[in-house]
Amino acid sequence: MPLVEVAELEKSYRVGEMDVPVLRGINLQIEEGEFVALMGPSGCGKSTLMNILGGLDRPSRGRALLKGQDLGRLSDGDLARIRRDEIGFVFQSFNLIGRISNLRNVELPMTLKELPREERRDRAEELLEAVGLGHRLNYSPTNLSGGERQRVAIARALANDPSLILADEPTGNLDQKSRREIIEIMNELNRDGRTIVMVTHDIETTEYCSRVIWMIDGRVQEEPS
Repeated sequence: MPLVEVAELEKSYRVGEMDVPVLRGINLQIEEGEFVALMGPSGCGKSTLMNILGGLDRPSRGRALLKGQDLGRLSDGDLARIRRDEIGFVFQSFNLIGRISNLRNVELPMTLKELPREERRDRAEELLEAVGLGHRLNYSPTNLSGGERQRVAIARALANDPSLILADEPTGNLDQKSRREIIEIMNELNRDGRTIVMVTHDIETTEYCSRVIWMIDGRVQEEPS
């Protein structure tokens, strides 16, 4: 069974008296351990597809399955549990909390699972060490560079050991050196068995991807990486 299966997926938004289609009958499978890039022009539906795969939005028609569970049919509570336990998010704008330490930022997803404080702290330290920020545990994200903030965000995404990592333009706000560092970290995660789906506009960031899937006008067109 694929880790992710999308079948005849459609999404429309109501604008005034009109339904505006964004996704138009997408079919897609992603196997466990793949590193997949989603590419295409702005407005083609990449972020909408990512939001549905991440349980942040629901399809209008069709199915989006994660580990055999139809995300569009789950209750809000079950969907929240899936987001907590099965999906790690990495955003272009980092989405870190500036008033708390990097360590606490990484701990936060684990508090939702009510893990013991010592266990949360040990795992957060381990993850920050793994992304090269063991010396910045008690710093605030506001005192870090963009590349360092994204490394904290990656550590946070891994906090609950997710089945799927969704990265939406993870290098979009970074300089060239930082972009390379982040992609190399994600490649290493994939080599360790992590499944990653990444939205990107930068063809250079697809160097390590197992597949590149192009989206045009709400449809997918796959090309070899």
